[in-house]
Amino acid sequence: MKISLKDTTASAVASRLVGLREEGGAVALGRVLTLIIVTDGADIENAIRAANEASMEHPCRVIVVRPGDGRRAAGLDAEIRVGADAGASDVVVLEPRGPGRNEVDTLVTPLLLPDAPIVVWWPKNPPADMSADLLGRMAQRRISDVGECSSPIELLHQMAQTYAPGDTDLSWARTTLWRGVVAAALDERPYETVREVRVYGSTTRPSAHLFAGWLAHALKLPVTLEHVPGSSAVDGIDLVRRTGTISMRRPVNGAVVTIEQPDQPVRRVAMAKRPLEDCLMEDLRRLDPDEAYQLALVKGLPKVVVEA
Repeated sequence: MKISLKDTTASAVASRLVGLREEGGAVALGRVLTLIIVTDGADIENAIRAANEASMEHPCRVIVVRPGDGRRAAGLDAEIRVGADAGASDVVVLEPRGPGRNEVDTLVTPLLLPDAPIVVWWPKNPPADMSADLLGRMAQRRISDVGECSSPIELLHQMAQTYAPGDTDLSWARTTLWRGVVAAALDERPYETVREVRVYGSTTRPSAHLFAGWLAHALKLPVTLEHVPGSSAVDGIDLVRRTGTISMRRPVNGAVVTIEQPDQPVRRVAMAKRPLEDCLMEDLRRLDPDEAYQLALVKGLPKVVVEA
């Protein structure tokens, strides 16, 4: 169900939510966090769909802020979505307009769940310093997705300069399966030092750079990132050791990784590319600082050597 409120106030929206909850018998205590989505409007439905899917694991209140035309008279339009249009959450879409449209912190405050963590997600175009943003300062967790921005690699390096505990990016969640497979392979005999690492994938995707940065920091050596034509993610890795090379390959747009290493049978692991909602769901599982992401971004990324 969708309810439109024109020329309203945040307090009026909050009162309407209380009324809907009483009418429908929804239990507010079932919400575990408030998820604030800041979007320019072009990707709003895709973001809400992903949030609704993620809410099946993390019931939450979703507040979508879509600033309107700053040249119009000051005001607020809103839409409330509940039931089938909101997954396991309630969704509030706010469209402030006029000179006050950038004062979003005071706008969302009446709608926050009491005593619940706050997560802010920018599906596109995050602020230069997320922790200094008006909403970012309120949040325990700040999520960006630089892969959806122009100049993503440049932006990723900029984020390394402004990192603060609680920051993360969905590109990091996209590397989780690869990190697990590599860690499992290195946890088997022989326990030898890795002498050289080469990652294969798209040099224009931040997930490939973060994956290479994680390896560079963990293994204490430079990592080469080699471009694969047509790739849109990580598609392979070579881990060179004294007794041979662990080689992992996934065909471009494929869903199975083939693993070859000395004195071992060839293995195949299902590894389809993760959809947006899976990555968001993973990031909502933890609200504490992600030290592994921090080290990959701040310490490992400078050690990545990019080859065309």
